[in-house]
Amino acid sequence: MRAVRVLLVDDQELMRQGLRKLLAIEESIEIVGEAADGVAALAAVGEIRPDVALVDARMPRMDGVALIHRLTVEHPSVAAIVLSTFDEDEYIFGALRGGAVGYLLKDCSPDELVAAILRASRGEIVLSSPAAARLVANLRREPVHGAFPGQELLSARELEVARLVAAGATNREIATQLFITEGTVKNHVSSALRKLGLRDRTQLALHLKGL
Repeated sequence: MRAVRVLLVDDQELMRQGLRKLLAIEESIEIVGEAADGVAALAAVGEIRPDVALVDARMPRMDGVALIHRLTVEHPSVAAIVLSTFDEDEYIFGALRGGAVGYLLKDCSPDELVAAILRASRGEIVLSSPAAARLVANLRREPVHGAFPGQELLSARELEVARLVAAGATNREIATQLFITEGTVKNHVSSALRKLGLRDRTQLALHLKGL
C-alpha cells in the first residue's frame, strides 16, 4: 500500500519542522508539502494532491476553520485534521461543522498522531479525548425537537434515527430503542447523510443541533 500523503499547515515553522521530523520515520506516511496559512495551503493542495491535511486552528490570512470549509467544497477528497492548542467549542464545532474529520490537541502523543492520520485517510473520525468530551456533552445537553434545514427531505424513520444520533446514541442504543436491527439503523443514517449532503454522523449531529 502506498504511503498516506500529508500536507502540514501551521504558521509556526518550528512546529512544521518538528512534525516533519516526527512523521518522516513512519513508512506509512509521506510529507508532501507545507504551508504557513490557509491561503498558501489552498494553492498547494491542487498541485500536490494530499490525502490528509494537518491544519492549525489559528493562522494569519486564513485560519484553519475557514480553510477546512474551503477544502470540503473545493477538494472534498482531502481529509482535514485540526492539530491545535485550543480545545474551545468555537474551534472544535467550527472545524467539524466545516467538514474536518478530526480534532487533536498538540499535546497528543506521536503514536496518537500517526494513528489519527492513518484513520483519517480511511475516512474515520478522530477526536482527542477533550474534544470528544466537549462534543458528547453538548450533544447530550438537550434533545433535538425543533426543525432544522433539510428536515423535509427525511422520512419519518430517518428523522427519528437522526434525532437519536444528535442525542449521542450509538447504533446499538438506537436499534434497541426503536426495535430495529443495527444494520437498519446504519442504512437510515447513510440515507439521511446523503439527503442532507453531510459526510458523517458527527456532521449530522452538529447539523441538527444548529452548531
